[in-house]
Amino acid sequence: MKKIFNFIFITQDDPFYIRGFFREFFSIYSDLREIKTVVIQNPMGKRSTWALAKQMYALYGLIDFFRMGLRYVKIKILCRLSRFYKKSEWLGLRQLCRSHDIEVLDQNDIHEAEFLAELRRRDLDLIVSVAAPTIFRKGLIDLPRLGCINIHHAPLPRYRGMMPNFWQLYHGEKSVGITIHKINPKIDEGEIILQKQVPIKAGESLDELIRRTKQLGAHFMVKAIEMVRNGRVKFKENRPEEGSYFSFPTREDVKKFRAMGHRLL
Repeated sequence: MKKIFNFIFITQDDPFYIRGFFREFFSIYSDLREIKTVVIQNPMGKRSTWALAKQMYALYGLIDFFRMGLRYVKIKILCRLSRFYKKSEWLGLRQLCRSHDIEVLDQNDIHEAEFLAELRRRDLDLIVSVAAPTIFRKGLIDLPRLGCINIHHAPLPRYRGMMPNFWQLYHGEKSVGITIHKINPKIDEGEIILQKQVPIKAGESLDELIRRTKQLGAHFMVKAIEMVRNGRVKFKENRPEEGSYFSFPTREDVKKFRAMGHRLL
């Protein structure tokens, strides 16, 4: 009897953008039984809620931070209402997974020995990272039969690091990249499986661009998983010395971004 292909996702609890990727992926993937688990980490890793709020305030400024706060409250209210009114667009990430009978695990320390042992028992073929906030170590990378892959919203090796869509708009790019690559112990340096360019629309805000590319990324991820599963990948080198790395934008970076005529929301 042919063994079913088994894989899991590792992601973070981001209410704004991540669920758009998964809503799209679940709607187009051919056999959701292959997804054994979606592992959810805290947003931005181990940072406290207060530290995360301060970072978001520094990024958005007073008015946009307030607008994002209202959006967050709305999302949380709709998630609660979805228990009584079954509207798929109201579902949070956990609810969305469970509506498709996909197990959810909350696990911040993905390198914990007990967690790794649990994954080994699942006989995994692949681990897929979607905005996972933790750098994968060798023990996790070597665990699935076909390794681990990640989606990065930039044309690697350019724009490695954080907030790649922001930095591509900041530098006046006409399109943004979406790259799916193998994971190694370094940041965004694994061999490239699939890479696409997506034109930036006139007047598109950072928020709109992230939402759109998250949905498109789900389609590219489906294709990449099929390529890995069927052994049809022609890996492309990912040379960090030929690219660039960016960290989280500072307040000064955001001021320059807005001065260029760009919008966050």
